[in-house]
Amino acid sequence: MEFSDEYFDIAPDRRGSGSYKWDSQTDEDVIPLWVADMDFKTAPAVIDALRRRVDHGVFGYTLVDDEYYGALRQWFADRHGYTIDTRRVIYTSGVVPALSAIIKALAKPGDGVIVQTPVYNCFFSSIRNNGCRIVESPLLREDLSPEEFTYRMDFDDLERKAADPDSTILLLCNPHNPAGRIWSREELERVADICRRHGVRVVSDEIHCELTMPGLEYTPYGTVDPAGVICLSPSKAFNTAGLQIANIVCPDDSVRRAVDRAININEVCDVNPFGVVALKAAYSPEGAAWLNALRGYLAGNYRLTRETITRELPGCPMALLEATYLPWIDVSKLGIPTEELEERLIREAGVWVNCGEMYGRGGFIRLNIACPRQRLAEGLRRLTGFLKKLC
Repeated sequence: MEFSDEYFDIAPDRRGSGSYKWDSQTDEDVIPLWVADMDFKTAPAVIDALRRRVDHGVFGYTLVDDEYYGALRQWFADRHGYTIDTRRVIYTSGVVPALSAIIKALAKPGDGVIVQTPVYNCFFSSIRNNGCRIVESPLLREDLSPEEFTYRMDFDDLERKAADPDSTILLLCNPHNPAGRIWSREELERVADICRRHGVRVVSDEIHCELTMPGLEYTPYGTVDPAGVICLSPSKAFNTAGLQIANIVCPDDSVRRAVDRAININEVCDVNPFGVVALKAAYSPEGAAWLNALRGYLAGNYRLTRETITRELPGCPMALLEATYLPWIDVSKLGIPTEELEERLIREAGVWVNCGEMYGRGGFIRLNIACPRQRLAEGLRRLTGFLKKLC
């Protein structure tokens, strides 16, 4: 099946569907460019597989079968050159529950867990909820032009933080949200070397691994560090977050036993039949064809966003987006706390974005561009029109 841009130009109306992204705001004129799910229907192969499962009519306790593990193994081997020993895999209901269970398993209350800020907000809550300390190793900004910047790791700072005997875990975001970086093999090798020398376990959240810009590929951390604990899910790439399925790859036997116990203690050891069916359908040739077309469409949305922000908001540079559909924009010149800016944009401009404070870095906003292009263009018009008045 061919998937042209026109296929993604039309999306279902999500209001009234119980969507957290769309139904959290009662004003129906507000365009939500915040929560990180997409407005597109998932791949037809996934929809067809789910429909067949619904037609069966019985939804009892779920067996995760060999076909599931085979689909996981084949997908990552073929698409990413990453050989997963499925005997080392633990399934669970999502990447965030996985991270929380891993921290419970590998760290004691009071231990330090290193994060590279700005970073996904649930890293902070997962650390706090397990009684551990957040240890920030801020990423270093690198300006590429007046309109664009990127980030790199501060390896000297990471070395210092990892050398603290109380530092137990590094939560790695690969690819990084919201910095938009695909970490290179060389960068990941340096991370592995630093953490190995200091006895820090690397836990890599790779939920955005499929959402790279066309022509760019991510490096699975598991191909660099055999001791790394890797969290994977099709939910971001195939827009199936509500189906609650994820996998933890734990190569080390003792670590796997500890994580498995924590998964059970946290009561996130059971999954539903729809998540299992969806993964098998997503990780298929038909799923790959849809995903490749999606990546092309998202790249077009990124070009539109970059061109619009550059033209309409000089002095508000945007991070180079190598992966994810979540551009990160520096609005610090406005001199307004972005928590306040987020509220004003909803109320006065009719567009909802995420404030940078959520990710540990004020002065920035994060956009979600995974929507039909016409809707994105209108959201950008509202956003830039309002921000221009504040400049």
